[in-house]
Amino acid sequence: MRTEHRDLDDAITALAMTAVPDQLQMARLKKRKLRLRDEIAMIEDQMIPDIIA
Repeated sequence: MRTEHRDLDDAITALAMTAVPDQLQMARLKKRKLRLRDEIAMIEDQMIPDIIA
């Protein structure tokens, strides 16, 4: 998932560098990247137990 997140970041950067970036495609990539970030955070939260001090 982290690799896909990095790949999306690279794809967004490459798309932004084009002469006329496709705004719709860029928005879709950013939305997917945010969704992946949320999924990664959710999985990490499940892996790390809550410690009540």
